[in-house]
Amino acid sequence: MNHNGTNNLPLHIHDDSNGLDYTLHGDYYLPDLEVPPTPPLNRWGRMVFGRLQEHHPGRFSRMLLNGTLYPYCHDIGQQAQERFDVIIQGYQRCWGIDEALKSCDAMKWVGLMNLARAEAEQNIFEEILSLS
Repeated sequence: MNHNGTNNLPLHIHDDSNGLDYTLHGDYYLPDLEVPPTPPLNRWGRMVFGRLQEHHPGRFSRMLLNGTLYPYCHDIGQQAQERFDVIIQGYQRCWGIDEALKSCDAMKWVGLMNLARAEAEQNIFEEILSLS
């Protein structure tokens, strides 16, 4: 057991009643708490996070407190990104958006890609994000 040189108190203690460890900071023992790592959120995950926060504050708070909010938003974000990629590829195949079009008519290619992106985003909003 380490001791503090000024007042001869132990630097670290363990409380068996709650299972927490404490460290002496000045005159007070503060719990040794760690924030669990949170997975990074992509744009879709951040949208789910914001939607829950704004429209479902009770669910948001409950999930935040029990540690399921970030994993949930991360999973939904991953699913949305995968679905977005599949939809974009489908539009590229159906509409003939390829490298040949890009090289011969770049403006048409950009216009079609922007349209495909907008359509795919709308589908994601309707399919996945409206359910959260």
